[in-house]
Amino acid sequence: MVKLSFPRELRLLTPNHFNFVFQQPQRAGTPQLTILGRMNSLGYPRIGLTVAKKHVKRAHERNRIKRLTRESFRLRQHSLPAMDFVVIVKKGVQELDNRALTEMLEKLWRRHCRQARAS
Repeated sequence: MVKLSFPRELRLLTPNHFNFVFQQPQRAGTPQLTILGRMNSLGYPRIGLTVAKKHVKRAHERNRIKRLTRESFRLRQHSLPAMDFVVIVKKGVQELDNRALTEMLEKLWRRHCRQARAS
């Protein structure tokens, strides 16, 4: 049975972790979301989230977006390549309902998987 937990090791925690991804990222995006990814040497994927107050004003909306993104990552972590991912939220994402946001994330995860296999 595959373990679908989300321990601390699967998160980008320090500015150095984020800067590593920002230096040479592979991009997959939509008008509302961008996921940057960069191969790591750890053997498992990690995720970091950036949800700016400038783009999503209300805290409960920012929390909803982060919660859905973490859950999407948690469920797909074993099918993702060993990359560090940074999810950047843009304007307009708060208008998406939970289903639309989840489907958008799934599409972007698949795109990153294809890019990783191609490179």
